[in-house]
Order: sequence, then C-alpha cells, then structure tokens
Amino acid sequence: MVAIVHEIHLCTIFLICKPLVTENPLVPRGLSVANRDMQLAALTMALSAGRNLSRQEACLAAQALADPHLPDEQKKVFLLALAQKGETADEVTGFAQTYRALARKIDLGDHPSKGIDIVGTGGDKSGSFNISSTSALIVAAAGVPVIKHGNRSITSKSGSADFLAGLGVNLEATDDKIRQALHQTHFCYLFAPAFHPAFKVIAGVRKSIAEKGQKTIFNILGPLINPAQPAYMMVGVYDERWVDPIALALGELGVRRGLVTHTQAGGGMDEVSTAGPVRVRGCGELANINATWLPGDFGFRQCTLEDLRGGSPEENLSMFSDCLVGAVSEGLMDTLCLSAGTALWVANKVPHPLEGVKLAREIILQGALREEVRRVRDVYRD
Repeated sequence: MVAIVHEIHLCTIFLICKPLVTENPLVPRGLSVANRDMQLAALTMALSAGRNLSRQEACLAAQALADPHLPDEQKKVFLLALAQKGETADEVTGFAQTYRALARKIDLGDHPSKGIDIVGTGGDKSGSFNISSTSALIVAAAGVPVIKHGNRSITSKSGSADFLAGLGVNLEATDDKIRQALHQTHFCYLFAPAFHPAFKVIAGVRKSIAEKGQKTIFNILGPLINPAQPAYMMVGVYDERWVDPIALALGELGVRRGLVTHTQAGGGMDEVSTAGPVRVRGCGELANINATWLPGDFGFRQCTLEDLRGGSPEENLSMFSDCLVGAVSEGLMDTLCLSAGTALWVANKVPHPLEGVKLAREIILQGALREEVRRVRDVYRD
C-alpha cells in the first residue's frame, strides 16, 4: 500500500488545485469513477497510517468528495480518517483552493481588492449574540467594503444568514442586487448555498458525521472560501488549535492582511471579545502579529459570557435594536467596539486597533450604524 500511495502522490504533483472539468464541473477530467475510488481509498489509508497529505493530494481528495458518483460511505471514512489524524495547514489550504475554484463566481469589480470579510467558523457552542455580523455593519458604516459570506445557523440559535435576513437582507438576491448593495451601502451578503454547489454533494455525509458529534475539515472551511476572495479577512475559530493553521492557510491563499482570532473564555469563542484573553495570529502584511490580547490592553474590563449571550434570531434582533441606541450591557458594547475596531485596523482603515475601537463607538452612538442598517434594508427591499 505504501507503494500505491507513493505512486498516487507522484501522479498528483503536477495537478493544479483548480479542478479540471468536463461537462460536470464537479468531476475531474480524465479519471474514471473506479480510478477516483482507488485514489481516495489510498489517500484514506495514508491518513490512517498517520501520514499528512501534500497540498496537491488534498486538492485531489477535495475534488473526489465533490464527485456525486463516489459512494458516501467512502467519503465518510476519508473525512473521519483525516479528522482523527488532525488536519494540517497544507491540507486545509488544498481543500480551500479546490472549493474556491468550484464556487460560483460573482463580479464585484474592484471591491474585493479593498474589501473585508468578518467571519467565524461557528461551532463554539457559546450561544453568543451575532457579534461578527454586527461588527461587519459597523465597519461598512465606516466606508469599508464588507463582503460577508455565511450561512444559516448550524450549531447556534442564530447564524449570520438568520440574523441578516431579519434585518431585511434578501438571501436570494440577484448578483445585480448584491452589486448594488455593495456600491450603495458598502455591505453585501453572499449566502453560501447559492455559491457552493459542490457542498450539496457532500451534505448528506457531513450531516451523518455531525449527528455523532464529530467535527471535520468542513467545520473550518467556510470562512476560507468566500467566492469574492476579499483582500482583508478577520476569521474567528472555535478552537485555539486552529489559530496557527488557519493563519498559515490564509497567507497561502493570498490574503493581503488577515487576522485569526479566538477568545479563551468558557469553552472558547470564535470572536474577538472582552470575555477573556484573545489569541491572535496574523498573515500577509500582519504576519508579524502573534500574541494574546487582554481586555485591559484596550482599557476594557473583562466581561462575562452572559453579557454576550444571545438567543433566537428574533431575540438577537431585539438586542441589536438596543445596541443602536447604546442600551446594551457594557460587556457587549465593549466587545462590539473591540471586534469592529480590530476589523477596521485589519482593513487598513485605522493605524491601530485602539483607534478602531474609538471609531466603532462613535459609529454606534452617533447614529451612523442605524443609518447603515436603513440603507441596507432599503436597497434589498427595492
């Protein structure tokens, strides 16, 4: 089997991560179902033996998982073997490159070169308010293009899509409407199911694994495959072990300025918050950032997880309305300012996170956030 795996590795080193397509864009050209079956089986055995996959092998595996002709059981065994071994930065990068290439494209002009996505992996089970989505709207109110990519709730009560739909964002908006929203409000939302047909193929396998409480590489992939590929990224991860690999992957994916974050509070949070120490790792122009921030570093008191607790989309929308007039807990207000302020710094809007915090607070308290939400709602309503 070692010889077989080695042969497959040699056969794949010349493959580029952009999938080779025929009539079905999810099927690599020139490989029969039997050959893809054998290759995925060999890669699975390599993982079971504890060997890391090269980036090229990860690309090949990701393409095989997107092939509707391969049996779900074989895909399941591969994903479990990869999870048990532990995913590397190269493996994550290979998967991300493949699913970026398989995503439906959208032309947003030059906005991606100036834009940011503020996003979390989800899966932290903290039950927190929609911090990243609110931060995204604050950053957009500052004039920074925000190209947010996300989905409905999977593990929380209110995912970004649930929350933003409640604010009036049309999840099924046409590409023209998405472009209009970004041009007029500096904010748009790319609803993941509308852009990733390959994920439909693997949905059943992912569900069967998730029902047993097992996470896979797909639990951290979403933030890395924004189809617009914005130059700036702030990504929260549910487990601290992902901070370094995701930062390395973002750098390999060409992100100009990126920051990966994790709050060490409770079971951990995929957010920048004032609930505890925040582990941060940068990439691109921020590659020198590798630190742990404390709330006191920014003049904040540490809050409790209860201060950040959210609920259903309706409950979170009510909290958001309170936020517009500054009528939320000190801990939540400080967290929103720190999260948005950090994102403003990542996007190069301000020279230091502290200045971003100050600007974010002004945007909330002086009514600019309220006006931003009104503009977003009006654009998507027309």
